[in-house]
Amino acid sequence: MTLITLGPEGTFSHEMACRIDSGDIILVPTITSVFSEVIRTNISGIVPLENSEAGGVTTTLDCLTQFPVTITLESYLSIHHCLASFNPEKTITKVYAHPQSHEQCSRLIENLGLSVIHTESNAASALAMKADSGSAAIISENLANRHKIPVLLKNIENNTCNITRFIRISSLEQQITNPEKCSLLIDPGENRSGLLYDLLTPFKREDVNLTRIESRPSKRSMGRYVFFLDFQCEAGWKNAVNDLMAITTVKHLGCYSQWSDE
Repeated sequence: MTLITLGPEGTFSHEMACRIDSGDIILVPTITSVFSEVIRTNISGIVPLENSEAGGVTTTLDCLTQFPVTITLESYLSIHHCLASFNPEKTITKVYAHPQSHEQCSRLIENLGLSVIHTESNAASALAMKADSGSAAIISENLANRHKIPVLLKNIENNTCNITRFIRISSLEQQITNPEKCSLLIDPGENRSGLLYDLLTPFKREDVNLTRIESRPSKRSMGRYVFFLDFQCEAGWKNAVNDLMAITTVKHLGCYSQWSDE
């Protein structure tokens, strides 16, 4: 099986894709381009959705609103970062980091007093650092080894239990037998008293456990939001979805199971 994911080689997305499938991996430069290529080629893609420290990956969330894709699988990866550079720690004044890596390692960056330059991926951070003397990069130890960059500090993430949740996306709808979880995008198109209560009531009524809810700007006007909702496929979840669709606009993002290599 072929998968599309964020490259170059050595990104956490690349590592996750290799774990899920041993087939060909197509690497593209941005998360948005993963979605674009999935639509263009009908090949499934792997993208990060949320991190236990930094929260939702905003580019992925926005792409889920824009592209007609379906989530077909979720997977989890323990994330560990290192500070890598060809220079001694005390001589470093700036660091290259992906925005998520920056947030996940913010305490160390603040303690060292480093200025941060954001990049599109951890792999891009490594390449940018190699071209900029006096700088460092926040990358994985595996990536540092790939680029032969000395590791100055290991496991620099704020939280030792740092985990990223990935999803597999497809341009083709798939029927999964006995899914574990479903995801929805809710676009109420209004802002009023009791709105969120009304949107969540069907799940309470049907005894369905919500595992995540997150808002993003609708990009139509200030104060208008869309909501991402994940829930377990239990009890009367189908009734809850039908009841929700009767009162608001819902984009069904897919029902799926969790991948594990155990």
